[in-house]
Amino acid sequence: MKRIVITCAVAALAMIPSLLIAQAPPPQTPPPAKGAQVRRSFEKFTVEGQPVDRRTPELDTDHPVFPGQTRAPYHKTVDVVVTTVAEGLDVPWAVEQLPSGRFLITEKAGRLRILNKDGSTLHTITAGMPPVYFRGQAGLLDVALDRNFATNHRIFFVYLRIVDDTTCAHAVDSATLNEEAGTISNVSTIFQAAPFTNRAVSQSGARIAIDPKDGNLFVSVGDRSTGDPLPLQAQAMDTYLGKVIHITPEGKPAPGNPAIGSLPLAWTLGHRTPQGLAFAPDGRMWEVEHGPRGGDELNLIEKGKNYGWPVIVHGINYPGTKIGDAIVEKPGLEQPRYYWDPIIAPSALVFYQGNLFPQWKSSALVGALSGQAIFRLELGKDDKVVNEEPLLMDLGARIRDVRVFQDGAVYVLTEGAGGKLLKLTPKP
Repeated sequence: MKRIVITCAVAALAMIPSLLIAQAPPPQTPPPAKGAQVRRSFEKFTVEGQPVDRRTPELDTDHPVFPGQTRAPYHKTVDVVVTTVAEGLDVPWAVEQLPSGRFLITEKAGRLRILNKDGSTLHTITAGMPPVYFRGQAGLLDVALDRNFATNHRIFFVYLRIVDDTTCAHAVDSATLNEEAGTISNVSTIFQAAPFTNRAVSQSGARIAIDPKDGNLFVSVGDRSTGDPLPLQAQAMDTYLGKVIHITPEGKPAPGNPAIGSLPLAWTLGHRTPQGLAFAPDGRMWEVEHGPRGGDELNLIEKGKNYGWPVIVHGINYPGTKIGDAIVEKPGLEQPRYYWDPIIAPSALVFYQGNLFPQWKSSALVGALSGQAIFRLELGKDDKVVNEEPLLMDLGARIRDVRVFQDGAVYVLTEGAGGKLLKLTPKP
């Protein structure tokens, strides 16, 4: 009885402020700050044969240019088991597996971390690293192994390099990794874009893809564009911003490069924030990139082509304004093979070529940051996405990198402080 009396008394007291609040005028929700991005909640629908995304597009005049260019039907394949290999990583960005089975991970502040097979840290490498500019989207980004790593122990990494107090630049460095000692040596910069203001840390994402035929490097470079109206760095013929470059391991123009203005290293132009770059099993190269508010893209990357940013786009600017003429197509500019409007913020791309998931043999796996999932895209014979399947939805994690390694499992990095390395295998 005493417990009931106390509860009632507390409840009566609790009602007093509630009554006062009820009599007061409701608080006014302040308008979003100028230039702020309005986040669109993304409820993923998993109804067989129906699109995953039912949100209205950001661009009110958005439309697909060809059937199947967006909102492919959902198709479930197989359940996965998620195993945590490592946790407590400090803002990881990329992971590679060394021939020994150990993992090499980049951390954005400018560190390389070597993990044992069980996920324990073997070494954290800072000595010998170049001056990395770490802020916002800038930092130490992707890492890749030389095609002959087993014999030459050479790695490549892309990052934002401190040039002076006010500027930084995309750069690609080569180094020799001593896995057992936890050191790097012979560090040299093989590519550096022109310096750009430190304030422009958005749209700086970059990836490296090693050509399996000749060992040359393809490297995507973000355009670092900000403002309204947007500048046209990605279309400019005298800067490597917003381009995919094609270089030898020594940083020279790779044989067969097209003539793009005064840019002997450029392969393609018209990119915004290219965060994923990967070769498909047939040897062709694909890319995923962030749009603004709407218009994330999956592109087939072909020599000398212009991918349109920001002349054509399936989205709008962050403050809600239209971009340029707000057109989604124009002759001479490439269309994405698939796009998302609103965004998923694609972070990584890999084509599944292992044996653990036979159902995924013709699929691309796209990591997503704001989408908080891996999106499995099955490609048909005409390079169209025939179905889409979000994976890892229950994790509620921003996915930073997705790779397929020696054992055929899928390895995933989650973003941020306390990032994790996860391993995906089929559910028995």
